[in-house]
Amino acid sequence: MGGLVLAVSGCATILSAPEEHSPRALASLQLTEQGRILLESGDPDNAISIFERAININPTNGQNYYYLSEAWLLKGNTIQAKEFNRLAEIHLEDDRGWMRRVFQQRERIEERSG
Repeated sequence: MGGLVLAVSGCATILSAPEEHSPRALASLQLTEQGRILLESGDPDNAISIFERAININPTNGQNYYYLSEAWLLKGNTIQAKEFNRLAEIHLEDDRGWMRRVFQQRERIEERSG
């Protein structure tokens, strides 16, 4: 579990795309940060709730899918983790740094599911 926390804590980079200057996108990013902090503190249930709210506000922010995958992985639910990892890949495909994290996450999911 310590490795998961390290993996999550190293991913605090926030994307800076033009659409993220809208009030909705900024609100989503604030929720992303709140959820990330909850996840780092070992509270995946509340983090999931926050990330779901962030997605409802801005469904194109792939970071929320990535972090949802982390939360579900922390809870031991590899099926949910795999689905959110897949969505993270779709939404983060143009960001090489995040894609590296997404692929590393996928490897961890496969190790645990298999």
